[in-house]
Amino acid sequence: MHHKNTIIVLLVSLSSFLAINSQLDYYYYSSCPNLPMIVRYGVWAAMKNDSRIAASILRLHFHDCFVNGCDASILLDDTKTFKGEQKAGPNRNSVRGFDVIDNIKADVERACPSVVSCVDILTLAAREAVVLSGGPNWPVALGRRDGLTANLKAANQNLPTPFEPLENITAKFTLYSSRA
Repeated sequence: MHHKNTIIVLLVSLSSFLAINSQLDYYYYSSCPNLPMIVRYGVWAAMKNDSRIAASILRLHFHDCFVNGCDASILLDDTKTFKGEQKAGPNRNSVRGFDVIDNIKADVERACPSVVSCVDILTLAAREAVVLSGGPNWPVALGRRDGLTANLKAANQNLPTPFEPLENITAKFTLYSSRA
């Protein structure tokens, strides 16, 4: 339980740090007032069908932010011009929840077409996954822009592997925070 709380605290701290340094706004999507409820419902519906999906969504967000900052690049499939992050060693057979984010994005698009970034949906979904699992709630500043490329090499270098001890993972958070 201690490891889970440490990771949540580190992720909340990272999100707060990035919000302060990125000119994000808590009211960025005033034209989409139901956004938080749409995301919450999407996460709740997914959790009803799969009790592990909350942890998977949090991990998906964490793995996105660790590579090139929070830009939804982990959601991008391979193209002719780049290899995506989904097949990086630390992600292989371990990141999941893409379908949940796709479903939430579709619901958001029906309510607010071409307004909300995928990265903000992923960020809100991670928060909702924590809250709906009984964890803390925190305000999420919005206005992140989706990345247009992914970086397999950076994913392989920056992401903690599933076999690393907590001390290594914490050190990577510290290193990332000093570069952000």
